[in-house]
Amino acid sequence: MADFLDPVASQMSDETFLLLRDLIYEHSGIYFSDNKKAQLENRLSLRLKANNLPDYDKYYYMLKYDPQASRELKALFDSVTTNETSFFRSPPQIQAFQEKALPEIIQHRLEKGEKVLRLWSAGCSTGDEPYTMGIILKEVLKDRLSEWDVKIYASDISEKALKSARASTYNEYTLRSVPPEIKKNYFIQNGPLFTVCDEIRSLVELQYLNFNDAKRVKLMRGFDIIFCRNVLIYFDDAAKKNFVAQLYDNLNPGGYLFIGHSESLHNISRAFKLVHFPGALGYKKE
Repeated sequence: MADFLDPVASQMSDETFLLLRDLIYEHSGIYFSDNKKAQLENRLSLRLKANNLPDYDKYYYMLKYDPQASRELKALFDSVTTNETSFFRSPPQIQAFQEKALPEIIQHRLEKGEKVLRLWSAGCSTGDEPYTMGIILKEVLKDRLSEWDVKIYASDISEKALKSARASTYNEYTLRSVPPEIKKNYFIQNGPLFTVCDEIRSLVELQYLNFNDAKRVKLMRGFDIIFCRNVLIYFDDAAKKNFVAQLYDNLNPGGYLFIGHSESLHNISRAFKLVHFPGALGYKKE
């Protein structure tokens, strides 16, 4: 068989687009609106080639009826999600986390005599965000970090992204917002690459999680702070409402949710208290 696709034969029909769109939504909650057909066609073209399939109809039937399709579904999720991220992304949010939300949570825990912190990077991509959270925890608690029971759970639907997160090695561009002193203290340089130090890596537990798996998401309980940035953009309003309601349940009372700076819970949830930080917003469970 030829190692390339006939561009005419492999065009996605409107009917197949709807079938694939609905299947993706059913299995992940990720939604492609009607004007995203070309984007979906482009992102899935490599999956056709990888599976030696001549057209999108055959790909749909494989996903729908092949008993081994679960592995391909994960590869599909890798293709349709974007893993653009970096360390210390959206500095005003990071500053709000470091200077306001985290110290408040720590003080609350100390008042209760509980030196326990649970954080969640929901949609952690290649690990930049949870490792940033770990660095900030160390910066805030300093030598007291060892006295605390700390865990940062980091989850994503992309196995490819999680593989990169586990390697925890990054280039200079990914670290472009990292202050020089932070880079010196928390990364090991090997030529043009930088690897997160073991002390920070040990704080982070990486795991595969599909947010459409309601039972698994429900088990993610007892968090003080959740970062779920640039995840809601993949969902339609119904999925957003269900997921945000679950995030509310995942938080401890007094806990904070941070979403993408261009995202909003307006018309999605009234359960949270909107908190204004300098240049950033947070959502608090009272």
